[in-house]
Amino acid sequence: MLPTAWPGAQIALSPQEIEQWPDTASARALAGGCSARGPASFRVPALERAVPVCRQLARLWMDFEDIADEGARCAALLVISELMTNAIVHTSSLSVTGRLQRDGDWLLVEVQDEGGTSSVPHRAGNAGEHGRGLVVVAQSAQALGTRQETDGGRTFWARISLAG
Repeated sequence: MLPTAWPGAQIALSPQEIEQWPDTASARALAGGCSARGPASFRVPALERAVPVCRQLARLWMDFEDIADEGARCAALLVISELMTNAIVHTSSLSVTGRLQRDGDWLLVEVQDEGGTSSVPHRAGNAGEHGRGLVVVAQSAQALGTRQETDGGRTFWARISLAG
């Protein structure tokens, strides 16, 4: 269900919308712009195809918020991509929620999963193709953390500077 004014509200996308993105009514409505500002939240099914959709949603939200600094935008897109991918690949979640919030000169990016593990996380190695995601996230953010939710899920968060 797509709210009238996206920022400040939650978008929930179905598996069909993710598979057909951007040829959906939700994508067209979001691309039309929005005058409202505020935090945004989007819940997507735990499908790898949802990651590029989340990047596009993050780009649109940063446009709404007038976040023009390319360094901050690139960092935010990298963080949301890595955290979403980890939640989708390494948990038994059916859906994953991303949240974006501007607080003065800071951008807070959060990704909440539903808990459980579906695979053993890869460890970073010299020759491995996997296992560097959280290292890259940590290098892109000024602060990084996690918290356990009361429903058994877990939220990973990163704070990115908007001050150049």
